Amino acid sequence: MNGAIFSITTGTIIRVVLILAAVTLLWQLRDLALIVLTSIVIASAIEPAARGLMKYRVPRVLAVLVVYALFFGAFFGIVFFLLPPVLDETSLLLASLPTYLETIGAAEVIKGDAILETRSLINNFSLADTTRDLNTLLSGLSSGNFLAAISVIFGGVISFLLIVVFSFYFAINEKGIEEFLRVMTPIKHENYILGLWRRTQRKIGLWMQGQFLLAVLIGVLTYLGLSILGIQYALVLAVFAGIMELIPVFGPILAAIPAVAIAFVNGGPAIALVVVALFLIIQQFENHLIYPLVVTKVVGVPPILVILALLIGAKLAGILGILLAVPIVAGVQEVFNDLEKARHIPEQENG
Repeated sequence: MNGAIFSITTGTIIRVVLILAAVTLLWQLRDLALIVLTSIVIASAIEPAARGLMKYRVPRVLAVLVVYALFFGAFFGIVFFLLPPVLDETSLLLASLPTYLETIGAAEVIKGDAILETRSLINNFSLADTTRDLNTLLSGLSSGNFLAAISVIFGGVISFLLIVVFSFYFAINEKGIEEFLRVMTPIKHENYILGLWRRTQRKIGLWMQGQFLLAVLIGVLTYLGLSILGIQYALVLAVFAGIMELIPVFGPILAAIPAVAIAFVNGGPAIALVVVALFLIIQQFENHLIYPLVVTKVVGVPPILVILALLIGAKLAGILGILLAVPIVAGVQEVFNDLEKARHIPEQENG
């Protein structure tokens, strides 16, 4: 019986040490890595819009500036006009939440002490931490101090500015991201990495645009439907429904639960059934028209992977992790597809 002989060369040891050093360095600079990745995703998201303007002979720099101006105009417009009423409704809803839980029979499942504790936690949370942060946000906006507001939303002014600067650079320089990848990639893998990036970039841009469109449409439809039915907290429920569109399959179900509960408490079983019908109609509209055309066919990532990616991203990096989750999974899926194709090529040649 011949024993297997293993030999470890000096080159292998050096490669392992370099890989470990790179992983360690990346972990130490993970905040910067998140900023760079977020910048790349944002630059990829605005690429289709910039290219659309360039078809009309608009210079690339001007096209990118126009897209950025529209984006930030919409962002600050939403913050100024939409956020205050959403916060007001959210505060009222949180204050009434224990009452709703008791009314719908949650007290039978949750013990009375837990209900009282929940009420105390909600009151303390809304009156202390959240109120302080929201007051900082709103006072910053009302006084024109955008830096204070940005620090609350993005977790730091410097991070926000770096994301803007990096994404703008990557966007105005058509080959900016490719040049960055050329620097970071070994020469023998350069062509593959660049090809992989071009495929992934298209998916990232179209996915983010489609997801934004999906969230806005569902939010507007939900708000109009709930407002017509006279449901309380229609605005905050609509915003919640738009945010839940990030979660495939289960997102619409999670969005419907609080709306149905509020309708049941305030209007009884009849109005609750009408709200259920409303969400079913909106979900059918989404499932058969928007989601298949905009998300599934563009990204091609199975819903279960999207859910896992969002959960992992939120756990590891919060809001930025959620933003990066699906783009990273789309890129990883492209790699696995390439590996699968490469595995089948020898089989075809032998066959």
